[in-house]
Amino acid sequence: MKGFKHLLMLIIIAFPMLCTPITALAANESSSTSSSATNSSQVASDDSLQKIKQKGTLVVGMSADYPPYEFTTKENGKTKYVGFEVSLAKQFAKDIGVRLVIKNMDFDSLLVALETGKIDAIISGMNVTNERKKSVDFSNTYYSGDSYFLINKGDKDKLVSAKSFNGKTVGAQNGTLQSTLISKEMPKATGKGLAKLSSLVIGLQSHKYDGVLMDAATAKAYAANNSNLYAFNSKLPNTAGGIAMAFPKGDTSLVNAANQTIKKVNKEQLINKEWIPQASQYMKSYKKQNTVLSYWRYFAKGIKYTLIITVVSVICGFLLGTLFALMRLSKNKFLHSIAVCYIEFLRGTPMMVQIMFVYFGIGAIIQSLPALLAGIIAVSLNSGAYVAEIIRSGIQSIPLGQTEAARSLGMSKNETFRYVIMPQALKNIWPALGNELITLLKDSSLVSVIGVSELMYQTQLVQSATYKGVLPLFITMIIYFILTFTLSRVLLYFEGRMKHAH
Repeated sequence: MKGFKHLLMLIIIAFPMLCTPITALAANESSSTSSSATNSSQVASDDSLQKIKQKGTLVVGMSADYPPYEFTTKENGKTKYVGFEVSLAKQFAKDIGVRLVIKNMDFDSLLVALETGKIDAIISGMNVTNERKKSVDFSNTYYSGDSYFLINKGDKDKLVSAKSFNGKTVGAQNGTLQSTLISKEMPKATGKGLAKLSSLVIGLQSHKYDGVLMDAATAKAYAANNSNLYAFNSKLPNTAGGIAMAFPKGDTSLVNAANQTIKKVNKEQLINKEWIPQASQYMKSYKKQNTVLSYWRYFAKGIKYTLIITVVSVICGFLLGTLFALMRLSKNKFLHSIAVCYIEFLRGTPMMVQIMFVYFGIGAIIQSLPALLAGIIAVSLNSGAYVAEIIRSGIQSIPLGQTEAARSLGMSKNETFRYVIMPQALKNIWPALGNELITLLKDSSLVSVIGVSELMYQTQLVQSATYKGVLPLFITMIIYFILTFTLSRVLLYFEGRMKHAH
């Protein structure tokens, strides 16, 4: 019977969450139907461009690991976004009279970010496809190119065409045209996808992949900057249109403004004559003086944000954990059921999914929700569920006689809990709490998926900028070890003090 009540309570709490996307979907379908019937009036009343001008900023989503389209370099120790699509985005922002803001995130998260209003446009080597047209509106195309294989130079004599990869492993960035090409045009090859192109190149160099399929310009850029790599034309059929900007459905005035910029850029041939050569110069100049250690400011910034996320999440997680532990121990069935639902749901879903839900889901309602705050909220909620169980076990480990003795001495219920139960419980659960803190420090790396500049995010920037894969990861491992080892020593010190006190 109790199990049934808990299940019923879970359904009641979860029902609004489940209904929200369904209602939104129904609203979208209804909106889509009505837009078909009144298309001309909607075009006339579209004010997306005016909203951007009033806001004063154009937020563009990119996956800045795609040279020469968009990538990062350092200038005076700070991250700088460069590439011909960055130049295009700057030109577009200039033409409509607003300031450009770049949001760097995984390529396969860009469409979600656009649909939930976290960004105003995507300018990130996105090919026009019929499937994508169902979700977004595209501008006119401004660039097109073939798909190339990037391979290790030692394999160039045996890997000469797409058929050469039969029975071999080919990598591609998730959500790209190339990942679709592998599944459709190379059925005898094993396709593997990752979110970051730089991670695929690392895998290629360590022979986890036999080749990586990517855009021609990007493959040539990697081959030109790494003497151990080689690029060649895959000659696979191009099943998609060229590359264009993507905008939310219905933002017609913004699309028209983008088309005006693209028309001017194409007429003056700025991409081929000016912007790609500029990107190549950045790549060549930084190749000469690029060392991983010269990017120490990137790692320092990553450490700062990692510690901010960890410290704030630990405090919030402990407060939430204490609250829900007491609620679960409460004799009030309603509070008990809420605590059970919270704890079981948060422990039963992956933290990465929770982070993305908070940022893209709740962030769709609260448009101003920063990625850092969304990451802290998600990590705190997840930590609170685990801490709640740790604290509950600690409280229940104290013999009932302790409570009875304290009450017989005239102590109130609150005084008994504060001065007798909790100090002993804290001593018992200290190792478990310490372990949770160390786990939280490491798991903070997951917030990199929504573009928070913590340590793992900064590591990926270094990988993209230096064309080195393993060394930045090794440095990051050492940094994490130093942080966790130092933290474990501090926790052991306080654990010793607790033992000495008793």
